[in-house]
Amino acid sequence: MSIGVDLLGGPPPTYLPADDIVVAAIAAGADAREVAMQHPTSSLAWAVLSDDAWADGQVIESYAFARVGYHRGLDALRRNGWKGHGPVPWSHEPNQGFLRCLRSLGRASATIGETDEAQRIEAFLADCDPSIPSA
Repeated sequence: MSIGVDLLGGPPPTYLPADDIVVAAIAAGADAREVAMQHPTSSLAWAVLSDDAWADGQVIESYAFARVGYHRGLDALRRNGWKGHGPVPWSHEPNQGFLRCLRSLGRASATIGETDEAQRIEAFLADCDPSIPSA
């Protein structure tokens, strides 16, 4: 028997590669818009933009930024072996940009009355990792 093999047949967790340049830029206080323009495939950059817009009361802008980051994250997940389902652990820091976008998209969807979308996102988050913090 191999250690680490899921005997129930579920897909293995997906771990995105590190986004060190974006992490460093954000940590250094770089303007998130500039970071997103320089690294448009980074879900983390879009997550920061979404959260900043939300904090400023800009629900539609937060929704739009989260939607872009979510789609960029889906692309990255697929490039890294994800087949449309299975764990995407929050504990793996490079996954957090995508998961933050997904969480922000759900929050904004609920706020604008897109109830079905908010419910789908809530279920998707639970499928990815039920331990994802709420904020």
